[in-house]
Amino acid sequence: MSWLWAIIVGLVLGLIAKAILPGKQEIPLWLTIIFGIIGSVLGNTVATWLGVNDTKGIDWTRHLLQLIGAVVVVGVGDMLWASIRGSKRKKS
Repeated sequence: MSWLWAIIVGLVLGLIAKAILPGKQEIPLWLTIIFGIIGSVLGNTVATWLGVNDTKGIDWTRHLLQLIGAVVVVGVGDMLWASIRGSKRKKS
């Protein structure tokens, strides 16, 4: 069940990150999910370092750090995907 939950969180975070980033990202959905999962793990790691990974109630700081991690990973991953695929992107 934890893998299913990771895929769902990765999908949601990846899609939100793509919506936040300017322009159109060329990465496929499966890579968006993977980048979302990686961003979530990165955000959890930073939250643990800051000591805010487990609080009473909703962990807003941890969720914000997960989203920031997803935005960074999707942004960098999209640039790498475009350079590997050799696609020409229009600058906004």
